[in-house]
Amino acid sequence: MGVGAHDVMGRVAAGIGDLESVAPEFQPVLDVPNGGVLFALPALLAMGLLKYTGQFFKLPKGYYGLDSLFLLLAFMALVRLKSIESLRYCAPGEWGKLLGLDRIPEARTLRNKVQLLNHDNQAKGWSAELCRYWMALAPEQAGVLS
Repeated sequence: MGVGAHDVMGRVAAGIGDLESVAPEFQPVLDVPNGGVLFALPALLAMGLLKYTGQFFKLPKGYYGLDSLFLLLAFMALVRLKSIESLRYCAPGEWGKLLGLDRIPEARTLRNKVQLLNHDNQAKGWSAELCRYWMALAPEQAGVLS
């Protein structure tokens, strides 16, 4: 099950296929490393980070859902982790607190899930839909290149 995994029931349910993905549960904590990334969460959501993920991406049943994975990847970018492999040197339980989970996936698991998300080049469609959304939010700022 992994070191620091204390959501035993959620992990067992996900393991036997009874759970689509676990719902985040935030706990009051102090002194979480990289906790400042949570200040960016409203901006990430307002810019549509999770808006079209369900339309373009699908993961098999498991413990980690689409929302948790996309937020983890966004938080990694905000703290300037350059690769998924760099998560090997971070405390998974501390990162899990940022996402409302007991821990984040191991680097190998995250890499496999990202490969699943990249199947059939769905990222291009998602990116194009996000661009349309952003241009509709501020049509006066959307320019035309000639």
